[in-house]
Amino acid sequence: AVKVLTTLRNHWKKTTFGVCLLSWGGNWLYGKHCDDLLRRAACQEAQAFGNQLIPSSMPLKKATVFLNPAACKGKARNLFEKNAAPILHLSGLDVTVVKTDYEGQAKKLLELMENTDLIIIAGGDGTVQEVLQKLSDANVNLLSSCVQAVFSKIPIGFIPLGKTCTLSHTLYPESTNQVQHITNATLAILKGETVPLDVLQIKGEKEQPVFAVTGLRWGSYRDAGVKVSKYWYLGPLKTKAAHFFSTFKEWPQKHQASLMYLGPTERPPEEPEEKPSRPPLYVRLYRRLRLYWSSPPKEIPREVTPEDWEELNLSTIELSIATRNRQLDLTRTEDFMDICIEADTVSKGQFVNRGSQKMRDPHTCPEGSQCIQASRCILQLPEGTEGSFGIDNEEYEAMPVEVKLLPRKLRFFCDPRMREQMLHAAVQ
Repeated sequence: AVKVLTTLRNHWKKTTFGVCLLSWGGNWLYGKHCDDLLRRAACQEAQAFGNQLIPSSMPLKKATVFLNPAACKGKARNLFEKNAAPILHLSGLDVTVVKTDYEGQAKKLLELMENTDLIIIAGGDGTVQEVLQKLSDANVNLLSSCVQAVFSKIPIGFIPLGKTCTLSHTLYPESTNQVQHITNATLAILKGETVPLDVLQIKGEKEQPVFAVTGLRWGSYRDAGVKVSKYWYLGPLKTKAAHFFSTFKEWPQKHQASLMYLGPTERPPEEPEEKPSRPPLYVRLYRRLRLYWSSPPKEIPREVTPEDWEELNLSTIELSIATRNRQLDLTRTEDFMDICIEADTVSKGQFVNRGSQKMRDPHTCPEGSQCIQASRCILQLPEGTEGSFGIDNEEYEAMPVEVKLLPRKLRFFCDPRMREQMLHAAVQ
C-alpha cells in the first residue's frame, strides 16, 4: 500500500487525470443506465395500450410520422429510433415514417392524409412549420376552409427532437433529461388528451402564405440572436457578445413601419363532437328534388358594416406578432394575437441584458412596450427596407405582409397534467 501511495504521489498529474477520467466515465455510464430505465418504463406503459383488445372489425389506428433527420445537428433520426419508435410500435399503432427531406412527397401527401388517423411531427419548430407548409402546398392544406372540417380535426402529436422546440413548453412538463422529455411526449400521444392551438397565416404580396404556431419577429434582437452561434468560442458569454457587437452598428437601431389592425373577435361556442346521423337515401333525394323544383328564394340585401381598422406609424427596436399558445387559456371568450412594439429608446446596456432574456423567451414583451391585441393586421414597410423576419425561428425576407389569426385551427396532443394545469389556472 505504501508503494502504491508513493507511486501515485510521484505521478500526481497522471493520477489526477486518471481520477477525472474515471469519474467522468462512471457518471456517463450511470447516465446511460438511467436513460435505459426511462426507456424501459415508457415501453412497459406503451405495452399496456398495445395489449388492449379491439373488435376484429376495427382496423388499427394509422399514424403518419414526419421526421426531420437534420434536426438536432443530424441526431434526430437516432433519437427518434431509440426513444420514440419503440413506444409507438408497442402501442399497436400502424406507423408510417416520412422523412421531410424526401423529394416528390407532395404528390403522395394527400393519399397519406386520407388514410391516417393522426399526424406526428418529430423535430423542432422548423419541422412543424415545414410540415404545415408542405401540406398546404400539396393542396391537402390542413388550414383551408374548404377541407377544414376533415383535416383540422386530425390530431397532431409533436415529438421534440430539434434545437428549438417552443411548442413543448405548452404541451409537456419541463424536463432537463432529453430521453425523459421525448418519452413523455410520445406517451402523451397515446393518452389522447388534446388542446386547440391558434395558427397565424402570414401572406406577402405575391408569396404563398406561411403558417406559424408561435409567431413573427422583426428587429434587432432577432438579428443579433441569429449570430450567437458565430461566437461559440466564447462559451457562456457568446449571447452577450453577439448583442454587444450588434450595438456597434448605427445606434439607436430603429425599425420603422405602419401597422393597420383589427381588434379581438368573439370566440364562437365549441362545436359538438357527435354529429347527427345521416338521413336515409330516399329522404336526401326528396329534399334535393324539392329544392330543385322550388322557386329560388329572394335574396335579402345585407348591410355591410365596414371593418373598424386602427392605424398607427411605429418606430421600434423590435416588433413581434405572436399567438397565445404559450399562455394557453382554454376558457377565454375572445380570440386574438399579441402584437408587441418595443420602444426604440433602450440603452446599449439594456439591449445586451434584454438580449439574453430574448434568447430564453423570444416573444417576451418588456416594460415600456406597446402591447396590442388583434385578430388581423397589415404591416407596411418603407420601400427599400432590408433585413429578415423570423417566423417560428425560420428566416424569411422582410416584406409587407398581412397576418391573420386562425383561432383554434389545429388540435395537438398534450400531457394530461398540462391540460389539467391550464383548466385549474383558468378557474382561479
